[in-house]
Amino acid sequence: MTDAESEVTAEGITARYYETDTERVLAFERDGASAAVAQNVEGYAMLKVRPSSDGDELERYYGFDMALDHAAELLGVAPSTLPVPDAAADMGM
Repeated sequence: MTDAESEVTAEGITARYYETDTERVLAFERDGASAAVAQNVEGYAMLKVRPSSDGDELERYYGFDMALDHAAELLGVAPSTLPVPDAAADMGM
């Protein structure tokens, strides 16, 4: 992994943060279910919640906490159980 990539696992949920040429992505996986939160690479746009890293956008949010709530719902867990790598902690507006 590079400095722009990190992964953390807690309570059966794996969170992987990485950057592409255009986006910052925080992808979650749990028991075959997935969810992703993405933001433009500059870090100033609304967060997009998707059912997977490359899935279609389901909703947009200004706040990271709201995006995490939606991602947790997709995984069937409480938002407080989602592990967030340090590199992703500043996502949101």
